[in-house]
Amino acid sequence: MLRYSLYSEDQIREPDLLESYSSDNSSAAENQQERLVGWITGFVDGEGCFSINFIRQPHRPGRRGYTTGFQVAHEFAVAQGAKSVDTLHMLAQFFGVGAVYINKRYDNHKEHMYRFCVRKREDLIRRIIPFFECYPLKTSKRGDFKKFAQCMKLVQTNSHLTKSGLIELVRIAETMNHCKPRTDIIRILRDYTPNAGPRDR
Repeated sequence: MLRYSLYSEDQIREPDLLESYSSDNSSAAENQQERLVGWITGFVDGEGCFSINFIRQPHRPGRRGYTTGFQVAHEFAVAQGAKSVDTLHMLAQFFGVGAVYINKRYDNHKEHMYRFCVRKREDLIRRIIPFFECYPLKTSKRGDFKKFAQCMKLVQTNSHLTKSGLIELVRIAETMNHCKPRTDIIRILRDYTPNAGPRDR
């Protein structure tokens, strides 16, 4: 569409102006998105945690347990004190999954702790893992994330419901999060690999 200026005989193309305005807005939105993504990855690098845990759930009278005797629990979590809980709600809103939980403290700490947690398998596989694969973490936590994603692939195919799959999960999980000794992992390895030596665990 063409129009004439009231102040000159020059013709002005409105679509060109609109395209320029749209381009500027698009660039601004991209810059804002880039800053938000950078904030999220930096925040998770400092305060986030990817964890795989094992809960003993054998068959009991009147209650069916897991064939392997263990339930696999998976979680992505970010923790903050009460004064910064708004940042956790921002994460929940951004990802559109998970929830913020309070961890009340009655010791000498001045404030309760809050955690943004995502535990549902589908949410982890479809929202959390793709995001951090697209926007990698920068610290050593990147290694924990890669191992976490590897574990979730095994869970997605139900490999964790088999003895061999559970052992594979355990061997990956025992190298995550500073490799702290964990009784649940030691118990599984002892039960399923009785001949494994200390260096094999």
